[in-house]
Amino acid sequence: MAGYSGQSRAKGSGPSMRIGGTMQHASAPGIGEHAFLSDCGGSALVGPHGEIDWLCVPRFDAPPLMWSILDAERGGAWTLEVADAAPVRRSYAGDSLVLETVWEGERCRLLCRDLLAVRPAGEGLEPVGALVRFLTCLDGDASVRSAVRARPDLGRAPARWEPEGEGGLRLGPDTILSGGPAPHVNADGDAEYRFDLGSGESAAMVLDHGGVREPCGTDTARRLAETTVESWRSWAARTTYEGEGAENVRRSAVVLRGLLHEESGGLVAAPTTSLPEWPGGPRNWDYRYVWHRDAPLVVLSFLRLGHTHEARIYLRYLLSATGPPITRLAPVHDLDGRTPPEETEVEGVHGYAGSRPVRVGNDAAEQHQLDVYGHVLDAVLSYQQAVGDLPEQKVRLADEVVEAIRSSWREPDEGIWEVRSGRRHWTISKVYAWVGLDRAVQLAELLGRQDEVPLQEWTADRDAVHTDVLEHGLDPATGTFTQAYGAPRTDGSLLKVPLLGFLDGRDPRVVRTLDRIADELGGPGALVHRYDPEGTDDGLRTPEGAFLLCSFGLVSALVLAGRADEAHERFARLCSRGGDLGLFAEEMSDDGAMLGNFPQAFTHLALIEAAVNLRDAGDTDALHAWARHRDGRSAHTENRESRGR
Repeated sequence: MAGYSGQSRAKGSGPSMRIGGTMQHASAPGIGEHAFLSDCGGSALVGPHGEIDWLCVPRFDAPPLMWSILDAERGGAWTLEVADAAPVRRSYAGDSLVLETVWEGERCRLLCRDLLAVRPAGEGLEPVGALVRFLTCLDGDASVRSAVRARPDLGRAPARWEPEGEGGLRLGPDTILSGGPAPHVNADGDAEYRFDLGSGESAAMVLDHGGVREPCGTDTARRLAETTVESWRSWAARTTYEGEGAENVRRSAVVLRGLLHEESGGLVAAPTTSLPEWPGGPRNWDYRYVWHRDAPLVVLSFLRLGHTHEARIYLRYLLSATGPPITRLAPVHDLDGRTPPEETEVEGVHGYAGSRPVRVGNDAAEQHQLDVYGHVLDAVLSYQQAVGDLPEQKVRLADEVVEAIRSSWREPDEGIWEVRSGRRHWTISKVYAWVGLDRAVQLAELLGRQDEVPLQEWTADRDAVHTDVLEHGLDPATGTFTQAYGAPRTDGSLLKVPLLGFLDGRDPRVVRTLDRIADELGGPGALVHRYDPEGTDDGLRTPEGAFLLCSFGLVSALVLAGRADEAHERFARLCSRGGDLGLFAEEMSDDGAMLGNFPQAFTHLALIEAAVNLRDAGDTDALHAWARHRDGRSAHTENRESRGR
């Protein structure tokens, strides 16, 4: 298991990645060497040397203020230097997103706490609007220098610091830099701190991005840090999960909470843009938006872990963003439930490890992805079964979604992987059409609406989709499910076939598909690729890393196939490849380097799903079955009790 719960040694440099048989050295810190900060509004990444090299505030999708992770020369960063000392250990403060880094040298030992300040808001967490770096000299004498090189909006906006109040500096209308001691503007035009600390002394550096709205001293910063730690601990204390991979699950829960926008309820896929799925390649996308393919596992994971508030505000966002009226469901929306900005390529930005283009916005919103309809109805049913408080007008939204499925399921689409090479009859898209119809039938029966909707027609269409998939989505030569109708290759998305209840996990067609995926798409360390990019022709035909969603998905599918021992082994190997803070990106190279945007929501969702399925290995439908038990007990517990009787 990843050793993030204790103190971990901070790494000294970015990893070398084996690319096509040669070694490419990443000049920037490795993607997976970063820490993630969030205030449930905006985010930051902190590199292994204490540098904040990504900062988007006050929203996840705001123009970045610092982005040297994408361009070390032009991107700006908030650096930290301690004379004759280096960071040697870092960890999160318990179940929080407050990073604690210990610096050590011959003359001193210093603790730095980095955080985006939050405070409790009922059952949730809300942003204060301040990035705090709080330093305490634990021993000896420390000389500190810290430079704040802001480069707003990927260098497209000016960065000019002006005096503000007593000891503060202002950047634009909403950003104030202050602390104890106060910063100054250096010869390069950047803000800078210089100070010495003796043993037991503290100092604070605070960037207010719309919260406190006045210069902050050490005492105010200390209170912000203490409140933030306590707020996260109180939230995490409500996490009810125990069992397989508990540490990893708890960390994943905190990461997901950090990706959930408290104000809107949307959960962003990742807090970054353009971190490459393969260094030097073009697979660099803006993931700071809400993808509805995450919806069922977002709802189920929060419910499963004891966080009803988060499931509720997310579903409220989902139903608001997706209709009505419904003619076509877009696969992705921004935090306001609108179409994301048009995808543009930013000129003059070097890109992480030379990976260009750097993109802002995402054109996937214009695609037709049939799976989206199934995701939405799956999430609605699971929430209603578990909580049961959806208003009638929101429940009736399902009727429109069903009609959209019935009118479009025979059409080709771009698919769950959002290919840019034309529409096809993707097998997993048809499976999700079945999911949507199946969940709609269950929802109508749950609510006693059999006389209000054409239930027999829905049921007939559901069965027709099922028959169609079995007729056209299986390779007659191998008896395995295929990536698309008429395309005999396999695909990691097909791991969902048993997880969605389309077929039993022990069905020979499912088992043969799992084995084929492991054989043809598997890699070292339990990694699994989503597909063969060249054979699939996704519009790019360039390499990419193994897909961690599929890697953890195979764990869950193996449990349902009755192969729990194999699943346990894979799960342990995957978790051991996590970063030193327990964070996972979208993809991974064979030698363990994180690739893609970071941290990635669906990787952590798949980790939680795998852990729960492993824990409940004797109950193959545990994750979905639990939602039917509204007294809050798991299906696992009830089934054990019934067997005992």
